[in-house]
Amino acid sequence: MTESSLPDWAFPPPGGFTAEDLDRIPQLPAHTELIDGSLVFVSPQASFHMLAVELLMIALRRAVPADFRARREMSVVLGKRQRPEPDVSVIHASGQHSLEQTAYRAEDVVLVVEVISPESENRDRDRKPALYAQAGIKHFWLVENQSGRPAIYVYELDPLARSYVLTGIHHDRLKLSAPFDIDIDLTEIDSL
Repeated sequence: MTESSLPDWAFPPPGGFTAEDLDRIPQLPAHTELIDGSLVFVSPQASFHMLAVELLMIALRRAVPADFRARREMSVVLGKRQRPEPDVSVIHASGQHSLEQTAYRAEDVVLVVEVISPESENRDRDRKPALYAQAGIKHFWLVENQSGRPAIYVYELDPLARSYVLTGIHHDRLKLSAPFDIDIDLTEIDSL
């Protein structure tokens, strides 16, 4: 410990932390992300955030084809200094290598979902989608709280520009055919 009583790992090494460092740092708070070589700690989440994630997980687990898996709270290695943790992700089943695995590779991820939280709004809207797109993840959903109900902004990757293009905004129902057929009654959040 340093004189400031912060653990030594609170101070980044020259050049910042790497994706592998997240598995080696002792006593790192749960759900710590790595963005641009810096550690990002998760703040307590509002009920809406938890309910939106739960709604999507229930629906995605029912809808994903047999060769996909819906996951939450698992980080994705996007590069040497990038290891964010999406709220929800859908991966190829072959991307689940072991039960001890602590992160997925970007090439194994089909969809990432971020539920906007006030304390992470800029990261959720701007930085993380840019990182996901640059890593080649084809589908991205951004979820906003609109009067207690989820509004889902659906994006698909423009592979040439390596950025996302908005394909739709969904309020009471999310019905899509890509990356697979899915139909979610978003008003079900009221019964969770």
